[in-house]
Amino acid sequence: MTLSLENSRERQQRLLEVLSDRKLDAAVCGFPAHVYYFTAFLPHWTHQSAVVVFADGSSWLTTPNEPAERAAADRIVSYEASYLYTLRQEQPAIVADQVLEVLKDKKTRRVGIDASLVTSQVALGFEGPAEPIDANLWRMRRKKDPDELELMKGAIRCTQAMHRRAREIVEPGVSELHVFGELHATAVKTAGEPMTALLGNDYACGQLGGPPRKDHLAAAGEIYILDLGPAYRGYFADNTRAIAVNRRPTDAQIEAWQTVTAALQLVEGIARPGIKCRELYETVEAHFKEKRGTGLRHHLGHGVGLQPHEYPHLNPHWDDVLMEGEVVSVEPGLYGAGLAGGIRLENQYLVTADGIKNLVDAPLELT
Repeated sequence: MTLSLENSRERQQRLLEVLSDRKLDAAVCGFPAHVYYFTAFLPHWTHQSAVVVFADGSSWLTTPNEPAERAAADRIVSYEASYLYTLRQEQPAIVADQVLEVLKDKKTRRVGIDASLVTSQVALGFEGPAEPIDANLWRMRRKKDPDELELMKGAIRCTQAMHRRAREIVEPGVSELHVFGELHATAVKTAGEPMTALLGNDYACGQLGGPPRKDHLAAAGEIYILDLGPAYRGYFADNTRAIAVNRRPTDAQIEAWQTVTAALQLVEGIARPGIKCRELYETVEAHFKEKRGTGLRHHLGHGVGLQPHEYPHLNPHWDDVLMEGEVVSVEPGLYGAGLAGGIRLENQYLVTADGIKNLVDAPLELT
């Protein structure tokens, strides 16, 4: 299972609309996620690559060491990314030179570029205007195509298995590093391959979050917040559960859990295409203040996809509006000394015409 060639070609067609609107002759993308998005070729993290989509509908791709056997591009070339298996540090400049040559051959005068190591070099060498198109690309990426959604579900299956494993091993005295290692192994086993990014996100108990700490042992009475974010073939999951380490949550912890689960239900009841994300945030903020006297300490959520955080932002610093087809996380949380850490619960939802659909099948209970 990977991105499909057909859907990648469709994404190129949508990019042509951007070129037309902005009167550009071509778009050059060197950010690995964008190369993957438009061609179905996923570069290794140590390699550089680039795709050029021309206004006439043709596309060009360069890949490391040999031309990709499977990619959505009309012309596929390659470059030497290593000498005798030693990686070349000048890969961005080498790829940029290839891009500049093909742009020259096509007599390209105005190009749009994403922000990447490769396109920074293209911008330096291109004789005409090189305009940033990242805002256009971010908007394009919001609505997930069928192939993207399948890969995201694969990442979510990893988190579901990780949450099950966590409930088997979390107990007083377990080390955070042991839990992290076990959950990483579970993700790899579930995926049948290594993750495509460093395993995120929070693996600390008794506090708001953070990475696993050396020699830190979980203690009875603490809440273990597990915010899990594995990446499967380039696409991320991001969902959270909270576990009472000794499976005997206090009254205060149960009350906080009830407030947080009610916040999820509030969002599920009103979220739909066209609603302002700020309204969702303010709804949960008001709910927390009514029940607890304090509001949210962090964002309510965000889009998820090729990156852990994408548009839309469930955050009052932005004014995004939900749109059909995107995948968002919703992660209300309460914290404090009286909670021995805190409670954060997070689901990922697909925005549908009728509302939002939870994609995560894992118990919310503290026990």
